[in-house]
Amino acid sequence: MNTAKRFAVLTGASRGIGRALAFALARDGYDLAVCSRSQAKLDELQAELAKVHPDIILHTMACDVSRRKEVDRFAAQVLKWSQRVDALINNAGVFIMGTILGEEEGRLEQMLDTNLLSAYHLTRALAPHMVARGSGDIVNICSVASLQAYPGGGSYSISKHALLGFSRNLRNELKPAGVRVTAVMPGAVLTDSWSGVDLPEERFINVEDLADMIAGVLRLSPRTVVEDIVIRPQPGDI
Repeated sequence: MNTAKRFAVLTGASRGIGRALAFALARDGYDLAVCSRSQAKLDELQAELAKVHPDIILHTMACDVSRRKEVDRFAAQVLKWSQRVDALINNAGVFIMGTILGEEEGRLEQMLDTNLLSAYHLTRALAPHMVARGSGDIVNICSVASLQAYPGGGSYSISKHALLGFSRNLRNELKPAGVRVTAVMPGAVLTDSWSGVDLPEERFINVEDLADMIAGVLRLSPRTVVEDIVIRPQPGDI
């Protein structure tokens, strides 16, 4: 790997927010280690990125982040690819609406495994290398569902509240080490999660806008941190 370039780790990279982030980070000169559940979709991403950024080094690995052993295996592989991790973006997640009393058994565990524990375990594996170096960025993709209850939020909202709590505790813990932590709370973003919904595009956040904002946070000088980002569609939440 070209050690002069920065190195970012990104989960859930094959579509939606993750895919847009991969392009934004590549544009800003990062080499990447990315994962998603589908190796075929990762191969598509690699081919598309190579057309735009032929010099990028992109490592890919199929990983179901809801499974602890797969997260551990991905983290170990990342550290084989590069001992230097400049940015970790915990983006992978799952969104299923429901009610606490009405959702199927096991839904809470599914939401926590995917939306919270994947970020927790991957961060614990990679952040010590940032701490040892005295720099780095950790970005957790939370949700406006992290901020308040809403109809149909169910276990998804519980898991996103927990991810925000994790982010804020992590921020407090890593401040002395020079490692920045940012929690991102998007409203509805136009991705596959909303496919089939009969609403105009204007009711959603443009996914490239969100990716550009996160990339901008990473470009700030080490003197500055953006702790929280709340970004919504201009007309308000759906």
